[in-house]
Amino acid sequence: MTEKLTNTFHELFGAEGDIRTYFAPGRVNLIGEHTDYNGGHVFPCALTLGTYAVARKREDRVLNFYSENFSSLGVIKTSLDDLVPDKKAGWTNYPKGVMWAFEKRGYKLTHGLDIAIYGDIPNGSGLSSSASLEVLTGIVLKDMFGFDSLSMAEIAQIGQYSENNFNGCNCGIMDQFASAMGKKDNAIFLDTNTLEFEYAPVALPDAKIVITNSKVKHSLVDSAYNDRRNECETALEELKAVLPIKTLGDLSEEEFEAHKNAIKDPVRTLRAKHAVYENQRTIRAVEALKANNIEEFGKLMNASHVSLKNDYEVSCEEIDVLVDLAWKIPGVIGSRITGGGFGGCTVSIVKNDAVDTFIETVGNGYKEQTGHTAEFYVVEVGDGAHRLS
Repeated sequence: MTEKLTNTFHELFGAEGDIRTYFAPGRVNLIGEHTDYNGGHVFPCALTLGTYAVARKREDRVLNFYSENFSSLGVIKTSLDDLVPDKKAGWTNYPKGVMWAFEKRGYKLTHGLDIAIYGDIPNGSGLSSSASLEVLTGIVLKDMFGFDSLSMAEIAQIGQYSENNFNGCNCGIMDQFASAMGKKDNAIFLDTNTLEFEYAPVALPDAKIVITNSKVKHSLVDSAYNDRRNECETALEELKAVLPIKTLGDLSEEEFEAHKNAIKDPVRTLRAKHAVYENQRTIRAVEALKANNIEEFGKLMNASHVSLKNDYEVSCEEIDVLVDLAWKIPGVIGSRITGGGFGGCTVSIVKNDAVDTFIETVGNGYKEQTGHTAEFYVVEVGDGAHRLS
């Protein structure tokens, strides 16, 4: 892929000078959904799908952006003096936001850039194409401008900061952290409250991770995401009146049940319940994986989906169809919605000898029940963002 993108770069911007290539992966979260902004644990892994960049510094302050995924838009021209969010700027708001955040942190960008991008993460699938692009921009800037003191964890934080404050989506740290810090054949058990983490091997000798893309994306994802966050924050304030806690992730299920009456609204109670229970499920799921108890891991994935559907209400009809079909197939260890919700993808762990049946049965059933055609990716767990050449 990089060869084709490099050729495109040469055609658009010329072949001379110090041209470099980079990659940042997308991610799938195995369990721990909507816990990352509630001070809980998450368990994502980086994928071998992701976003590629070919880039070169310029002598002036011009920024030239081109995406193979939006080739009809051609080269989008702007400048380091125009790092402001703009609806008309489309996808370039993500790299511009990271550049803005770098400058905010005192990392001065002295030269413009020519950048060509290509991503093989399906757009709007919930596999973090935006976080991948943010982290990608971060490593391009770190490498091109010699910001050697910047750690990969800081690049993840800069990506999150830019998405929150430049692009206006109040996301947690998980997506950027997984893209920046991924490790082949491992998932990241991350405490989003402290950013302490450990790698846990995803050793599935008899099974595969299968991502199913519903090909639907309901447009309320950003607004509803921010609503859920606000509901949890209000519930937390109500619980703080009776408990010495800093985040919902500080609570066990028993503590929550004993004090939930402090929350004055039944909807907020459900939202907080999900955050508390999902955090504990994630901790237990990682313990199960370490003990090679994949069946228990799968049961916790299934319970996660039920909670996301009923308590957090971020699923949708199409996703529920995919999950219900998956649960009926022998050899499916676990299946759940993954990502922000309201469409996007499910993640399933499927025994090797059931993968073909899974794809056929779920594909046919989904088409029959919804009229949509699902896409399937049997994925591998890959490394975090890095320079290629």
